[in-house]
Amino acid sequence: MTTLLIVDDESSMRRLLDIQLTQKGYHVVTAVSGEEALHTLKAVLVDLLIIDGMMPEMDGFTLSETIRQSSEVPILLLTALDDRQSVLKGFHSGVDDYVTKPFDSEELHVRIQAILKRSRHATTAFRELVRGELLVNMDARSVMSGNRKVTVTLKELELLVLLMRSEGRAFSREELLAHIWRQQYEGTTRTVDTHIKTLRIKLGPPVDQYVQTVWGIGYKFEVPQ
Repeated sequence: MTTLLIVDDESSMRRLLDIQLTQKGYHVVTAVSGEEALHTLKAVLVDLLIIDGMMPEMDGFTLSETIRQSSEVPILLLTALDDRQSVLKGFHSGVDDYVTKPFDSEELHVRIQAILKRSRHATTAFRELVRGELLVNMDARSVMSGNRKVTVTLKELELLVLLMRSEGRAFSREELLAHIWRQQYEGTTRTVDTHIKTLRIKLGPPVDQYVQTVWGIGYKFEVPQ
């Protein structure tokens, strides 16, 4: 399922977009600020961002520039400004397209589809993570351990991608819960241990050794030398 991240400081706009786009079959994740959006991108596999241009602290233009320093994930900018200077500023900051407020929901949907179609042809290499004998294709939501295809759940995939993208960094169980489950989970950190254990079993040797226990802290991803 295609995942969209909506970044807007106005709760009414987030709710409206959530309802409209969920009805179109998208999986919608929301963030109230640029900082929260950057945090979410580290934890969630996002196919496209919809960013409000006018936000306090970090506006949509600055957020887009920041994202472009490390990612080519497609960005659609929502803006109340339709003058040429604002449009050029948006494209210079790295957005793929823009929609002027107020907007028609069908037009927004068509623009999203067009961006996704272009990006799926252009970013295949970026959307693949290869470490040792492990390959993760985030578009196909697939995992290859050596020459063997591994079936994983979405949470297992998000957990694996987070660790791979931060190779060598040790995450505490609490950090992993916050990144992957966020406010959706109120249980204990044992769920992290359970997911790691299942993931290792599915990956099998020698790839299972890439997901390492850091005693007294949590887990990290590292390909043994």
